[in-house]
Amino acid sequence: MSILKDILYKVAIEAVKGSTEITIGKIDFDSRKIVKNDVFVAIRGTISDGHEFIAKAIELGATAIVCDTLPETITECITYIQVRDTNTALAVMAANYFDHPSQKLQLVGVTGTNGKTTIASLLYQLYKKAGYKVGLLSTVKIMVDEVEYKATHTTPDSITINHFLATMIAEGVEYCFMEVSSHGIHQKRTEGLHFVGGVFTNLSHDHLDYHATFAEYRDVKKSFFDHLPKTAFALSNIDDKNGPVLLQNTVAKKCTYALKSYADYKAQILESQLSGLLLKINGNEVWVKLIGTFNAYNLLAIYGTAIELGMESLEALRLLSELESVSGRFQYIVSEANITAIVDYAHTPDALENVLKTINDIRTKNEQLITVVGCGGNRDKAKRPVMGGIASDLSDKAILTSDNPRNEDATVIISEMEQGVAPQNFKRILSITDRKQAIKTACQLAQPNDIILIAGKGHETYQEIEGVRHDFDDMKIVKELLEQLHK
Repeated sequence: MSILKDILYKVAIEAVKGSTEITIGKIDFDSRKIVKNDVFVAIRGTISDGHEFIAKAIELGATAIVCDTLPETITECITYIQVRDTNTALAVMAANYFDHPSQKLQLVGVTGTNGKTTIASLLYQLYKKAGYKVGLLSTVKIMVDEVEYKATHTTPDSITINHFLATMIAEGVEYCFMEVSSHGIHQKRTEGLHFVGGVFTNLSHDHLDYHATFAEYRDVKKSFFDHLPKTAFALSNIDDKNGPVLLQNTVAKKCTYALKSYADYKAQILESQLSGLLLKINGNEVWVKLIGTFNAYNLLAIYGTAIELGMESLEALRLLSELESVSGRFQYIVSEANITAIVDYAHTPDALENVLKTINDIRTKNEQLITVVGCGGNRDKAKRPVMGGIASDLSDKAILTSDNPRNEDATVIISEMEQGVAPQNFKRILSITDRKQAIKTACQLAQPNDIILIAGKGHETYQEIEGVRHDFDDMKIVKELLEQLHK
């Protein structure tokens, strides 16, 4: 049990009605989860407004309400705290409630359009291999050392973050690597957290359904670095034109990495094969099991982070050489008929182009490259024709299909993708709404030595159609179909 006054430490309070000396149970922003003596924080979300559920929270037993606008009807014996911004208040209160767990371990945040999951997950893997107890907060999963929990958001809500960080402290975790999304930053979910470092990967077209402009999207990412403390490091990819911009106003130690520019952490690709990369990092050669230029950047970011956290250079390189690819990130299998199937999460134009260019750089061109790709529903529509154009430009055959249509008509999404296909590429594309049928068609078209890329969903094991999640695992399906069709 906690005293409300202590939980409100450093919250920007506008007005108080009632006593803050009361004992409270827990904090929550979901009125349905409120029980006796809880604090209800009214959040204005994109779908619903928590202020509409204040009466319901009181009915269920809330003894304190945190809101940005006081309700017209004030209930006696209830404490009302009016704050400037309930998202920020929730984050600060969560950190106070769980006794600031982020200050008791080394927390590193990774932000950018592509590569967040790979970098955070591989840093977790690297530090586990180095013998540490490690935590991970990612799109794919949450790890408290060896124990896995299901992830629901790229960056969870601030109560969930602090709950898991506190669990990590209880388990003796020393390092935690966390994906930091633009939604998470904008909704203040990372307020009140103490980061020892931040990593920027790259910035490309994404989430413009949420952020009004690309500049706003960039500036939200930048604000994460603006808030890092002097004691932290800010590691940025300066081959990306936004890389230097994100470091402009940070007071943290500025560090850079690049393949093409002068930087603190510099790499060259000496060899690129389907089995891995030979890299030269800051003068030292290392063979790694990951492939593609985009992974060279990811590995360089991981190396730079490890060095900034105090690891010896040769130890970091040795551990880099042992890293295995992350689920749904350029995962591949080779069938008995010698057909290579690659599953990748590439769901932005930049990520899709990177993956296809990587495959084209490695392949001999004596084989077909067949790409299966879709675009998510209720998301940024502007990228759909761009994705269709990239898939048809860089593949021998592109099959446009459904991704997670959500509440949209998949055939409409596909037709919007078709609009980006150049006239000379029309003969290369097929449009098949059913994703399983699209994968099956790719497997039927494939001959020995051909390559199939299935892009967009990666690690996801479901397909969301009209609000319902159906079991759907790209890797599992392509494995089964290749075995059936090419015995």
